[in-house]
Amino acid sequence: MKVISINLNGIRAAARKGMYEWLAKVDADVICLQELKAQPDQIEGEPYHPPGYHTFFHAAEKKGYSGVGIYSKIKPDNVQIGLGKGFEDVDFEGRYIQADYGDLSIASLYMPSGSSKEERQEFKIDMMGRFEAKLGEMVQSGRQCIICGDWNIVHKKRDIKNWRGNQKRSGFLPEERQWMDWLFGESDPELPGAERGHAGFVDAFRHINDEDEQYTWWSNRGQAWANNTGWRIDYHVISENLKDKVVAGSELIYKDERFSDHAPLVIEYDI
Repeated sequence: MKVISINLNGIRAAARKGMYEWLAKVDADVICLQELKAQPDQIEGEPYHPPGYHTFFHAAEKKGYSGVGIYSKIKPDNVQIGLGKGFEDVDFEGRYIQADYGDLSIASLYMPSGSSKEERQEFKIDMMGRFEAKLGEMVQSGRQCIICGDWNIVHKKRDIKNWRGNQKRSGFLPEERQWMDWLFGESDPELPGAERGHAGFVDAFRHINDEDEQYTWWSNRGQAWANNTGWRIDYHVISENLKDKVVAGSELIYKDERFSDHAPLVIEYDI
């Protein structure tokens, strides 16, 4: 099963840049979209509902903002729109959608960015805390889970080009990186606080790729793309029971074309 995660920075803009022509060639089974920046009535018909795929969107209430989606060749048994009770503010922004297939769940997540102002960083940290319960439920269920998306957090120094100059920026704050340690069951002695154990998830990309300077987002400012001054903030976060099912593809981060300020993350699974 080939699964793609891509932050579009606007689905209509990505369409104009040729994303749907590329998707037709890459022939993925499931495509997880983030940052649609569109309402359903603005993206009816082709190319936004590609032939051969079932289409599901969760748009933000605010027009031109956020939003997630899933394209799936296989019709899911169930589609969960939003995170539900206790996440009304998150669901208002259209940040989560999940498709279930038997004992497999694939989700598209768009974690908030806290870079615009302090209130947004507080919202991000609060969502991370509440999301822990959802992650725990996934693990306890015993289901196979793939949570694709823009998590808006760099995990380690090797995942960001200029780590020294970004230590006080949202997305690379010590408490955010420590949370990723908890998510993946790792401990960094340089980060504050004690190890909290393991949430029960795996970074699928790092499970099969150990190379440095592997980024998925580049600022549109300056020469970030040309100089590969990037951040790795897009993930396939998978349950441990899928760890041995990850297949190393020829090109995990697709950079031959640019559809967004993010690159598509393409990972295959032997399921």
